[in-house]
Parts: sequence; structure tokens; C-alpha cells
Amino acid sequence: MEAARPISYSGQGFSLLGEKGRFVLPPDFRKAVRDSGLGERVLCLAKHPRWKCLVGFGLGRVNEFEAELDREERIALERGADFDRDLRSAQLYGFSRVPFDDSGRFVLPERFFKLGGLTGSAFFQGGGKSFTIWNPEELAKMGAGWEDAQEACAELAAQAQGGKGRK
Repeated sequence: MEAARPISYSGQGFSLLGEKGRFVLPPDFRKAVRDSGLGERVLCLAKHPRWKCLVGFGLGRVNEFEAELDREERIALERGADFDRDLRSAQLYGFSRVPFDDSGRFVLPERFFKLGGLTGSAFFQGGGKSFTIWNPEELAKMGAGWEDAQEACAELAAQAQGGKGRK
């Protein structure tokens, strides 16, 4: 039996909040989320544990959580740092399941607007096992190392708002 290919989220995307209060999951992310969930159109969303943004992934990632907790706990012990497994477990397993349609449209639960600082637009940034969803203004506040994401966000925002590129 062939081993399942790991799901990876890469690239960027952008969505304006639509008239019916829906964002659109970019096509590459949509496919990866669906593949991770064995065909289910369910986006898993949570507040990022450190940044003012959301983290998204497919249902298949849940199978990796216990190994991730074990790894994080081992690293903390090696460094002599505290590790609150219950808190980290609550962060990982406390995600919401948000359905999306064939076109990637989904309704963001109200609390995530506040938790992620989202308003009328969302920038999607690939991050390997998961991806982040940003308010462009919050992303712009990030420091060194975020320049590529910030430029991609500005370019995609200009395109979404009717321009051909960054002005």
C-alpha cells in the first residue's frame, strides 16, 4: 500500500469579503484542504498561538497533533523550559470546522474576525503543514522576514480591487 503523500500549503492568495459575508479560499489551498480531509470540504480554523492572524488546515492534520505535542514537550524539556501540554492541546484541538463550497466560498465565524483582526479582506500565506490568514494591515506590522509576504499581499490586494498590480 502506498503511503499518503503529505499535504503542503504553499504560495499566497487574497480574498475580499463578499456581499453575502463570505471569503474565498484560494484554489491551491482549497485543493490541499480537500485532499487532507479525504475529499471533505471542511476548513479547520484557529487563532494562531503567537501572531494576530488565523491558522488554517485540512482535517488530515489532526492525526499529527499528538506527535506534534510530544515533539514540542521534548524540546521544552531539553531546553529546561516550561511546557503546558493542556494549554497547547487546547490550542491545537480547539479549531472550528468551517464548510466551504466547490468555489471555495466560506462564512468566517464571527469570533474569528476579532481574533484574527480581519475586516473586509484576507491574505492567505502558505506555511507548510498549515497556512495563515491575515488582515493586510496586521501583516504590514510584522517585522523583518515578512517582506515577501507583505509585497505579495499588496500586489494581490491591488489586483482584487481592480488594478493590474501594485501601484
